[in-house]
Amino acid sequence: MSESRNLKVTKILPETEESASGSFHAQPIRVAAYCRVSTNSEEQLSSYQSQVEYYHEKIKINPAWVLVRIYADQGSSGTATKGRKEFNRMIRACRQGKIDLIITKSVSRFVRNTLDGLDYIRQLKELGIGVYFEKENINTLTLENELVLTFMMSAAQAESESLSGNIKWGIRKNFKDGKVNYIYSNFLGYREGPDGQPEIDPEEAELVRRIFSRYLQGQSVAKIITDFEAEGIKTIRGKEKWRDGVVRHILSNEKYMGDALLQKTFISDLFTRRSVKNVGQLPRYYVHDCHPAIIDKDTFYRVQEEIARRASLPQRSIHGKTGRSKHSGKYALSNLLTCGNCGALYRRVTWTRPEGKKIVWRCLRRIELGKKTCDSPTVEEGVVHDAIANRIKSEIDFPLLQEALLDAAQLASDAAFTRAALEELFSQRLTLEYDDILARQLIQKVVVIDEDRFEIEYK
Repeated sequence: MSESRNLKVTKILPETEESASGSFHAQPIRVAAYCRVSTNSEEQLSSYQSQVEYYHEKIKINPAWVLVRIYADQGSSGTATKGRKEFNRMIRACRQGKIDLIITKSVSRFVRNTLDGLDYIRQLKELGIGVYFEKENINTLTLENELVLTFMMSAAQAESESLSGNIKWGIRKNFKDGKVNYIYSNFLGYREGPDGQPEIDPEEAELVRRIFSRYLQGQSVAKIITDFEAEGIKTIRGKEKWRDGVVRHILSNEKYMGDALLQKTFISDLFTRRSVKNVGQLPRYYVHDCHPAIIDKDTFYRVQEEIARRASLPQRSIHGKTGRSKHSGKYALSNLLTCGNCGALYRRVTWTRPEGKKIVWRCLRRIELGKKTCDSPTVEEGVVHDAIANRIKSEIDFPLLQEALLDAAQLASDAAFTRAALEELFSQRLTLEYDDILARQLIQKVVVIDEDRFEIEYK
C-alpha cells in the first residue's frame, strides 16, 4: 500500500445572505427594483410612491450596486403578468443582458400565480439573474430547493383567490340589489349629476338620437360613421375616428331607454382575467327605469327588430360562404325586392345604351348562374318606384288625413296662417312620390311577378 500523504485543504466559506443579495460582490451589480400596487386608491398610490422612493435610496447607498431602473406598476393585478407593462419591460431587459439582480419587497409583490412565478424564476436563473425577496430574505440564485418558494407563492395565490372571492361576492350582491355602476367615460349621452346619478347631456343625447333615427331610416352603421366623421363629430373619448363596435353597442344598449341589465359578462378565470359573455352561466338582473331615458322603448325595440332583420338577410351572392347578406343602406330595394321565381334578392344594375344609362333591377341568381337557372324578368327602377308609391297612396284615407291635419293646425302658434296654408295645399292635386325612407318603414317585401306587376307586403 502507498503511504498516505498529508494534503493541504482550504475551506471556502459559503456566501452570507448579505453577499447573496449583492452587497459584497466583487464587481458592481446592475440592479433593478420592482414594485407594484393593485389599485389606484389614494392609500395605495401613497404606498406605491413610498416603494419607489425606498428603492431609489436603498440602491443609491449601496456602493456595490448600480441602479438600472425602478420598474413600477400601478393599479395592476398580481395574478396575471399580461397587463403589467413595467414587469414585462423588466423581463425583456433581463433577456437583453441589462440586469444582474432584481430586488422586490416580497413574493406577493412579484407575482401571485404559482406556476407563472416559478416559470419566471427558472428563466431568470438560467440567465444568471437572481430575484431577491426582502421580506422572505431569499435570493433565488442561492436557493437550492424550490419547495420553500413554491409554498410562499402558493400562499400568495391563495390570498388572491380569497380576496377575489370576497370582491365577487360584493359585486354580485350589488347586482342582486339592483345597484347599477355607471362608467361615464364610456356612456355617451349621460354625465354624473349632483346626486351622483346619471343625468342627460343634451348635446351628446342628440347624437344618440341621431344614431337610432338614422339606423331606422335604413342607413348602415358604416354610413352613420362616415357622416359623423365628415361632420367632424368626435367620440366620447375625443377621437376623430368612430369604431363600428361603438355604434353597434349604442344601438343595443338598453341603458338608453332607462333600464339596465346587470352581469352581462363575468371574469371566468382569476389568472387570465378573461371576460366571458354571460349567456346563462350566472344569474342576470334587469333593473327597470333606473335613470332618465334618451330613447323611448318603442323606438329601442324597433331598432332591435331591425338589427335582427339585417342579421337574417339572405346572401347577396350565390357564391357567398356564410349564407348571409351584409345590409346595404344605400338603396331600400336592395333588401326588399325579391324574385317571384326563385326567391333570391334583386340587384341594382346600370345598363349602358346608345341612348344613355338605364337603371334596372335583376335577379341575383340569374345574374350569377344564367337564364337557365332562373328565367325572371328584369324591371326598370322607375317602374317599381311608381308601383310602390301608387300602392302606398291607395292605402291613405285623404279626407281623414286632411281632417287630422286641420285639427292639428289649431295647436300652431299662428293657427289661422297654418290652416290657410293647408287648405291651399288640399286644393291642389296631391301627389306621392317614391321615397326610400318611407319604403323601409312601411314595406316588408316586394315580390317581382312580371316586368310591371308586383306583390307588396306591408310590415
